[in-house]
Amino acid sequence: MSARSAVLSALLGSHPPRLSARHLVRIGALFGIAEGTVRVALSRMVAAGDLLPADGQYTLSERLVERQARQDESRDPHTRPWDGTWEVAVVTAERRAPADRAAFRHTMSALRLAELREGTWLRPANLVRTLPEIVTAQCTLIDGRPRRDPTPLLWDLDGWAAEAGALERALDRAEGLAEGFLVSAAVLRHLLADPLLPEELLPAGWPGARLRARYDDFDRRYREVLQRHLRG
Repeated sequence: MSARSAVLSALLGSHPPRLSARHLVRIGALFGIAEGTVRVALSRMVAAGDLLPADGQYTLSERLVERQARQDESRDPHTRPWDGTWEVAVVTAERRAPADRAAFRHTMSALRLAELREGTWLRPANLVRTLPEIVTAQCTLIDGRPRRDPTPLLWDLDGWAAEAGALERALDRAEGLAEGFLVSAAVLRHLLADPLLPEELLPAGWPGARLRARYDDFDRRYREVLQRHLRG
């Protein structure tokens, strides 16, 4: 755990995403990170536009607040009944700069669309959300129904489920603040990778809802212990 990773994980898990330098130093100490190292990381993150300082406290930048919102959404997803329709986004824009292409791919992944082939992205239309301009300006959007289920081509559901099972066991075994912090960060990263498919497309025994419930219980208990540590 680097100083930067410790700071980001702590702030992404805080609501509101604001912590004092003293508290961030205490979190770094859980991993043997020296106070000076944490403070240097804070200065660099401010310079990079990741953090906003004010009155001895640090807040996530707007870009990272959006990441926190995606993280929160992954814990409590907004879905709707699925009628079999798929969202299809076909890239029709031309002459995109490499940076624009990278930003577009990041956005599509964050929206939980998967790329079937170069420039063709899709997913079941079961999420409640609005596509941002970066997508609508570069794509032709289509609602359709594939004749054959493309789910196995788009997502490794067996791999996601296996990792979810390992994380459930890790939550049960986690001892101490440092280990709990690492396991918590790992679960949140994994939930961000959940494609949030409708039940009709998921294999039997899908562990998504179970992992969320287990994590919510773990997080409540862990936050209480962490807050006592930070106040100590």
